[in-house]
Amino acid sequence: MDVEANGLPDSEEIHQLEREHRRYSEQLEALIQKPYLSEEEQLEEVRLKKLKLRIKDQMAARRSSHLRAYVA
Repeated sequence: MDVEANGLPDSEEIHQLEREHRRYSEQLEALIQKPYLSEEEQLEEVRLKKLKLRIKDQMAARRSSHLRAYVA
């Protein structure tokens, strides 16, 4: 089992979730840079925020699961 720099177990699944989170962050940042958002863009902003939060929750759950397995 690989271990990340912070001492937590590493997994490809967590790395994939991190990449998705980063991609959503970049898309959201591009929207936020605009001086005005259309209705469609406002909906996209909300969607991206929800996706980021969901991914963050999944990463936390995976890390917790991996940590329990690593400690056990």
